Amino acid sequence: DVTIQAQILGLIKQLQLETGTAMMLITHDMGVIAEVADRVVVMNQSEIVEHGSVEQIFHYPSEPYTRGLLSAVP
Repeated sequence: DVTIQAQILGLIKQLQLETGTAMMLITHDMGVIAEVADRVVVMNQSEIVEHGSVEQIFHYPSEPYTRGLLSAVP
């Protein structure tokens, strides 16, 4: 459910701000990445194919797999 997801993402961001902790999320949902991440590592078939800041990956993806993930974001 989108409402529950938004609440959970809000809690994650709040915890990050309050505690100053790092967090690793594993997801194909680039919308979630855009919402909570600072840095991104893109993997394809267990291999790192691209990494960088959220801005770099979202605005200047260099790998076809990354571009495919981004094109799947509604």
